[in-house]
Amino acid sequence: MPYQYPALTPEQKKELSDIAHRIVAPGKGILAADESTGSIAKRLQSIGTENTEENRRFYRQLLLTADDRVNPCIGGVILFHETLYQKADDGRPFPQVIKSKGGVVGIKVDKGVVPLAGTNGETTTQGLDGLSERCAQYKKDGADFAKWRCVLKIG
Repeated sequence: MPYQYPALTPEQKKELSDIAHRIVAPGKGILAADESTGSIAKRLQSIGTENTEENRRFYRQLLLTADDRVNPCIGGVILFHETLYQKADDGRPFPQVIKSKGGVVGIKVDKGVVPLAGTNGETTTQGLDGLSERCAQYKKDGADFAKWRCVLKIG
């Protein structure tokens, strides 16, 4: 028998609708700032900077505290797990920085691409295990929406 998920309450439906409308409001887009530590390492290396948590925080702070003239163009910002828990120099958590500029906070919830066992080089995305619990915690920690990227390599 299929698992029955609880129906959304009217309040939850309204919240989801409001979030979606804020993200895709006319003239707005999504800033994908969800680079993994490995991906951001390449950016930092290209400018001769060591890939440390503090340097990643500085880089992300630069993105999230850019000139306020960009605020009307950003509806939402997708963060990497580490970024959700980092703070700006003034002590505000990055989600608070984003929300103070009118943005909606998103979080990358997949856990990357892995080889698919029993295949010849095929891959799949991992992260379904514990997804519900992670999403509930991310919501408590300031995230309003989630991004799941599924890259499949079929040989």
